[in-house]
This record gives sequence, C-alpha cells and structure tokens, in this order.
Amino acid sequence: MTPPAPKPSWLRKPLVHGDSAVRRTVAATRLHTVCEEARCPNRHECWGREGTATFLILGDLCTRGCTFCGIRRGRPAAPDPAEPRRVAEAAAAMGLRFVVVTMVTRDDLADGGASQMARTVQTIRAIVPGCGVEVLPSDFGGSESALETLAAVAPEVFGHNIETVRRLTPAVRRGADYDRSLAVLRAYRRLEPRAVIKSAMMVGLGETAEEVARTMDDLLAAGVEVLMIGQYLQPTRQRAPVERYWTPEEFVGLRSDALRRGFRHCEAGPWVRSSYRAESVYRRVLAARAGGAEPVGAAGP
Repeated sequence: MTPPAPKPSWLRKPLVHGDSAVRRTVAATRLHTVCEEARCPNRHECWGREGTATFLILGDLCTRGCTFCGIRRGRPAAPDPAEPRRVAEAAAAMGLRFVVVTMVTRDDLADGGASQMARTVQTIRAIVPGCGVEVLPSDFGGSESALETLAAVAPEVFGHNIETVRRLTPAVRRGADYDRSLAVLRAYRRLEPRAVIKSAMMVGLGETAEEVARTMDDLLAAGVEVLMIGQYLQPTRQRAPVERYWTPEEFVGLRSDALRRGFRHCEAGPWVRSSYRAESVYRRVLAARAGGAEPVGAAGP
C-alpha cells in the first residue's frame, strides 16, 4: 500500500456543515451520490449554496477498476426499475434546481445502462419541472446506439471525462481507452448539436504540461466546449499515488491556456471536479453562446 503524499497548505479545505437535510433525504430514498461515494471535497458547497447534487445510478459497484477512483469494483446488481423515480423524488425533496446524473460503468449490461440513465432524465423532468439535467455517463463500450438513447431525451449537458492524458490512460483508466472517449464526445456532438458538451481531467498523476496541452487540443477537436481541471487526490491507499501537487498559480495558467485555445468555459483549481458548480457553468455557456462572446473562465477555488 502506498502512503498518501503530504498535502500542501492550499489543499486544506474547511469543513462546512448544515447539509443534514440532504443526507437524510439521500438515506431515506436509498440512493447513492457520487458526492459521497467518490469523497468529493465540494459536496457541502454544492448541496447548500449551489443547489445542485450528483446522483450515482445503477448501484455503487463498478465493473471496471480504475486506479484513481474511490468507487469499489465488483459485480453489480440488476438495475432497479424504481431508481429513476427515487432520484426525481429526492431532487424534488431537496429543492434542487439542477441535477447531475452519473453512473458506475456497467459493462455487464447490453446497453451499458443508457436506458436507465435516459429514464432518469425523463422522470426528473416530469416530477421537477424546470430542473436542468446534466448526464455524466461511461463510454458505453463505444456503443453509438447507447449514445442515441441519451440524445433522444436531450439532457441540457452531456459530459464524458477524459480523466488523464493519453500516455497514462492504460494504467489509470483500466478498461477505458483514450481514443474511445474522444469518439464518444465526437459522436454525441454529431447526434445532439445543441447540447453543452463538457469533459474533465485530473492533474497530479505524472503528466507533463505538454501532455495536458495536447489533451486540450484533442478535446476541442472532439467538440468539447467546457473543460474542468482539478488536482488528483488519492482516495484510498490502494489507489494510484499522487505524483505531484500542482500549485494554484499553475491552475490559473491551465485555465488561461484552455480559454486561449478555444474552450468556451474552463474551471481549473485544486478542488475542481467534473460537476463542480454545474448549473452556473451551464448558464455561463448559454450566455456566451447567445452573445457570441469570447470564452470567459471563472476563477477556480
């Protein structure tokens, strides 16, 4: 087991309380949130001030074993047909304005779980009128028919994370493929041209600045408008170790570089995660589209 590297001072995040109502709702509806399962450091902020939450559907066991992820690998249960309604009812009970729906990878299912995710989007809209929805699916093994299932319900935002640079993908994203992820993003842009498309990556796994820049260019070429960049943090001692902590100043540089290259929006900072400030990011992109504005980035935390 690899001991965690000492964290620098800028990674000390104060605890924020006051989310007990959210916790009670999640527990009462027997739901999983990636906020908890992946130990997201921003969950209190998103649940409280931001009014968003990220629900993890199709169980809490993944069929892959990515070395960066805190979600456990195992044999998942069959999809729960009542899950879409429970997610929607929880969103209503929490008073959420914007919901992110992500999933464990389900290579055991014929459609990879796309139909369950699509039903969840539809049910949220039926029970919580006016609520925006972002989906963050797996690569579905590269299945375009699975992507068509999602495009048919037209979530406001489609996200699929590249996670890391090409060289590190085989070691970090077991079972995934760098070019397959780019193909997923390209295919969805073709299927749903109106969607806001985003991706996210971590730094601190041993990548170089040049590799990050090449990844940015690859994502832009695949039709991605929004890029989220955060510091990798080792979730458990069994996961990949942190190779380096990028400084806040370096994150400012990454954001500036992303915007200069052509992303419409970028959040970059030590605590940034893929669904961080999901609704406000979505609104900024819509405003930029409407005004034909140059890309404008928001300062990361």
